[in-house]
Amino acid sequence: MTAPLALEPAHTALVLVDLMDRIVALPLEPRKGTEALATCEELAAAFRSAGAPVVLVRVERPGVTEQPPGSGLVAGLRKEGDIEIVKRTIGGFQDTGLDDRLRERGVTTLVFGGIATNLGVESTARAAADLGYDLVFVEDAMTAFTAAEHEASVRLDFPRLGSVVPAAAVTFSAG
Repeated sequence: MTAPLALEPAHTALVLVDLMDRIVALPLEPRKGTEALATCEELAAAFRSAGAPVVLVRVERPGVTEQPPGSGLVAGLRKEGDIEIVKRTIGGFQDTGLDDRLRERGVTTLVFGGIATNLGVESTARAAADLGYDLVFVEDAMTAFTAAEHEASVRLDFPRLGSVVPAAAVTFSAG
């Protein structure tokens, strides 16, 4: 059993990567995209209630006049006050202004969820680590194209970058 975290809402943001209809609908493992999405939505509600920022990162293909159907965020995911970032690379920091937007809010810790664990989530997290953020990975708020890819990230890579926890362990400190 993982001990609950006591995150400071004033310095913590939730970063959810590529929760778009066309990506959530893909055949994913070790859980369906809709299952990871449901956990991400619960986390987002908890972060909003605590007054902590929610960052929604989605991808757009560069150099095309029209994005494929399902390229927007899943309907209802974005709420007023959330930060939406559009990336054109695998990670969410390159040429998006995300670092500046987090720094101006005093954020020092990032909590991650999204799809795919080993691609968009991991690439964004690696850049965040390089920028000096403290990282938390919510294992049951992520999924990938194969269970092996997901497991490699959460068992081998993420522990070197931060803490890996289940959603149930994500809590906020009072004050």
